[in-house]
Amino acid sequence: MLVKRSVNLSGHATSLALETEFWTVLERMAVGRSLAALIGEIDDRRGDQPLASACRVAALRWAEGECG
Repeated sequence: MLVKRSVNLSGHATSLALETEFWTVLERMAVGRSLAALIGEIDDRRGDQPLASACRVAALRWAEGECG
């Protein structure tokens, strides 16, 4: 099930729909900063990749580092 959240990126509101599991990992990644700040960093690095896909990939890479 997708969960949609609104995020303010560079002064613009956008919505992002991700599965609950990905939101959970992104929240863990964002320790010490806001979730919007983390997603903003992912947005800055994503190139032509859709933001939702870039967030999923970032979450997977982070989780692999935590588990591996």
